[in-house]
Amino acid sequence: MSNISEPILPGGTIGVLGSGQLGRMLGLSARQMGYRLGTYSPDADSPTGQIADIDVVAAYEDLDAVRAFARQVDVVTFEFENVPSATVEAVAEIVPVRPGGWVLHTAQNRLREKTFLSNAGIPCTPFRAIAGYDQLIIALSEFGYPSILKTAGFGYDGKGQWRITDIAGARAAWDALDGTEGVLEAFVDFEREVSVVAARGADGEFVTYCPVDNVHSHHILDVTSAPSTLAHKLAREAEAITRSVFEALDVVGVLCVEFFITTDGRVLVNELAPRTHNSGHWTIEGAVTSQFEQQLRAVCGLPLGSVEMVAPAAAMSNLLGDVWPAEGSPDWAAALRSGDVKLHLYGKAQARPGRKMGHITALGSSVDDAVAKVKAARNTL
Repeated sequence: MSNISEPILPGGTIGVLGSGQLGRMLGLSARQMGYRLGTYSPDADSPTGQIADIDVVAAYEDLDAVRAFARQVDVVTFEFENVPSATVEAVAEIVPVRPGGWVLHTAQNRLREKTFLSNAGIPCTPFRAIAGYDQLIIALSEFGYPSILKTAGFGYDGKGQWRITDIAGARAAWDALDGTEGVLEAFVDFEREVSVVAARGADGEFVTYCPVDNVHSHHILDVTSAPSTLAHKLAREAEAITRSVFEALDVVGVLCVEFFITTDGRVLVNELAPRTHNSGHWTIEGAVTSQFEQQLRAVCGLPLGSVEMVAPAAAMSNLLGDVWPAEGSPDWAAALRSGDVKLHLYGKAQARPGRKMGHITALGSSVDDAVAKVKAARNTL
């Protein structure tokens, strides 16, 4: 269980495993509050490394380098969940790791995550572990078509999953799995996708941002709008389930729970992300305390900040590499012609289709107003 210790005050050094945009935005919050930043990942010239005081470029499996990094920081957190357990254990020998390694271990593997949720009595999509083709056929006879086969580990943004609609598709999906551990999930007829970002301190203090609506394109988040237009009862249920997840896992830090809201009004957990989340970027401008400052406060043992919205609504639109022209840059001046729009770029040198390069946020008088602003700004690119 988490140990409550003396808070890590401004002037201390926050260590981050991973070096993408989530670490970069955490680092910007850390800078604002007077903290130093260290990052560890295999990637050079990374979004987090560009703003870090300590930028270690080494393999996660290099445990000597991992321990040397840990000796330079006061606490370690994550911006990326696919970090080997041995890496986390090596860090934990030296400094606190928040959230704890067991949270990461659970959430980085779909089968462990689904089993945890099921054992904790938390409603989630029906699933079966798949270790052989025969098991897949038996599970398909139970769930029917379509069903979704996923790799148990290392999948995100739609990678490592296949929709099975017939027996031929079952064989193709099994072959694509290539002998790795799999999870078959029943197809969920959902009305919308919703997520809840929340934070919990070492003393058990808990806060949750409002549920938000997420619209995906090609399995990648496209637009988030806050607050969700979900019925009040269902929104409160999503928040209550989120709290149950935090307490069952003993999370210290920020975590996002992604939900399916079914057409018959059920709230089912789809996935957990044991870190800040793409669907929480609206909080930078849209809430009194951003998800990144909240992560900093939680892992440093400080009181958590207010999660109140500063406007009636907010929206966020991802900027993928697809909007970059073959030569030059997008027309940023056109996108910023509306004074309501805020631009966040992640410092990635190379734009590729499907790669998250940045995002746009806007506040609005209503959800429709905020969404219209971010879409209009993106369309100018």
